[in-house]
Amino acid sequence: MKMKPMIVEEYDARAMRQSQPSEYPTPKPTQAPAKAAAADWLVPAGLILLSLIPVIAGAARMFELSSGAEVTPSNARFFASPVPVVLHIISVTLYSLLGAFQFAPGFRRRRRGWHRTAGWLLIPAGLIAALSGLWMTLFYPWPAGDGAILYGLRLVFGSAMLVSIVRGVTAIRRRDIAGHGNWMIRGYAIGLGAGTQVLTHLPWELLFGKPDESTRALLMGAGWVINLAVAEWIIRRQTARPIRAAANAVAYGRSNLS
Repeated sequence: MKMKPMIVEEYDARAMRQSQPSEYPTPKPTQAPAKAAAADWLVPAGLILLSLIPVIAGAARMFELSSGAEVTPSNARFFASPVPVVLHIISVTLYSLLGAFQFAPGFRRRRRGWHRTAGWLLIPAGLIAALSGLWMTLFYPWPAGDGAILYGLRLVFGSAMLVSIVRGVTAIRRRDIAGHGNWMIRGYAIGLGAGTQVLTHLPWELLFGKPDESTRALLMGAGWVINLAVAEWIIRRQTARPIRAAANAVAYGRSNLS
């Protein structure tokens, strides 16, 4: 009987403490969502910037062909057969700029149908870019500064881009989503080689002047190799992420059982 007043008093004290305002202010929402949204666009923005120089160069070439500019030894092959280069410029521009948005995961999550809709444009654009590039390599006269090594590199990487896109398409038809993504990343990396080749050429020309035939081939090849190395790093990182998550889950489960 003597315990009841104590229980009531303890209950009243708890109620009073809960009704009183807290001494500590409620924490304000963090800025994490805004930072995450900004970070989501870093990669697409970088890819668009990397594409700008070849895209601008392609636009200048289109203007040259459409305005009836003077025919010179450096552009005679384009005036003699303009269709392949026009198809190449249009398809590469679409492929490089539109493809950059596929590397914004937050954007793709918010717009579920974006990836598939963009894919219907990107796949034919990539195929046309690769095929027109191979056609120009095989049938256009070699420009000054090119040679057998660069000719071979253009054939190798142009074919690799074509094969990557085709394998990406066959993978998605088999419902192999991971394989589809991996092959499309490789194809995009090769297609963006012209942007990286500007970066490989610029330091050389600033330091040593115009490269000779073999050096030019080396610098061009370096652009493709760098892009493919980055692509493989991204693929390996994406592959390792679910493996690490599964390993952590297993370790957590074992710790709870022990």
